[in-house]
Amino acid sequence: MTSSTQSDPAVSSTSGSASQLSALLRGAGISSLENVGWIRVTGEDRVRWLNGMVTNSIQALSPGEGTYNFLLSVQGRIQGDATIFAGTDDLLMETEASQVAGLVALLDRFIIMDDVELADITANRSGLSLVGPQAASLLQKIGVPADGLKPLSMHTIPWGDAEVSVVHAYSPLVPRYELWADAATVAKLYSALSTAEATHCEDQALNWLRMLEGTPLYGTDIRDRELPQETGQTRALHFAKGCYLGQEIVERIRSRGNVHRTFSGFRLDGELPTAGAPLEADSKQVGELTSVAAIPLPDEIGGTIQLALGYVRREALDRGIPIVYSGGVALPVSLPFSAAAASELLAASETSERV
Repeated sequence: MTSSTQSDPAVSSTSGSASQLSALLRGAGISSLENVGWIRVTGEDRVRWLNGMVTNSIQALSPGEGTYNFLLSVQGRIQGDATIFAGTDDLLMETEASQVAGLVALLDRFIIMDDVELADITANRSGLSLVGPQAASLLQKIGVPADGLKPLSMHTIPWGDAEVSVVHAYSPLVPRYELWADAATVAKLYSALSTAEATHCEDQALNWLRMLEGTPLYGTDIRDRELPQETGQTRALHFAKGCYLGQEIVERIRSRGNVHRTFSGFRLDGELPTAGAPLEADSKQVGELTSVAAIPLPDEIGGTIQLALGYVRREALDRGIPIVYSGGVALPVSLPFSAAAASELLAASETSERV
């Protein structure tokens, strides 16, 4: 008799993704960056002008340094996000490829008498990511030094007869690096890292890691109705840089000291809901779930934990009242959601079930 586990593609896919997640958390996982886009900003006024368009400080960046930013509407609502790196004669905006056209159109509307030019250079760049505790040592092994790179920095180094731009990307849970070059060089880098025992990782495992990190994704967890402080991403904000588009709303929220709703992580006790499921407390809607997943834990912990990201009203968190969804209870948790925290919560869940 053939077992259902062997014949069910969904089960096989989950098992494969579980081993990939384990590599990301304990070793090194490699993946392509086909979903990442780039905008190049040039012109004499580029620094002053772009500094007035985004939420973080651009004017203080030295070549190779970067910052994470939101782009806002006049009403302070988030219209997109990007990590911006300073070059010697340009600024490079890294964002989701799906955002590039919209951001170029948004920014272009505000170029009036400024010496600024925008160019979509996504097609000119190929990239891969290497993520995990062993990422830096594997890069060193293939001749790409990464140990001394500061977070949110980009440095170009020679590799063979080519040049490679190495980015130390945002990484709240495990180290994360990106390598950018021409397509042929990236293919060689991918092969070299695979030979060095980096594990190929697909979207599901990468999304599980994102959720464990508690990193909101634009278009999924951040929509054009969100305000910057609601997302919890204070790394995108600079409160002493001067005026920028939407700054009045951001400053008003800061001066009042809080927001009514906030981004949070949740452990789900009950049925696994779909993304978009509303959250309730005292029979009133207090939020919604934006990302939901059942995540298999590493072998030494065992089991599966149901996690979600989403928004909830602050008073519900402050009062500590039960937060529920249709089919279960949503228990707020701190982010990033470490493997140790998962182990503790799983043990608590098993104890509760025995009682």
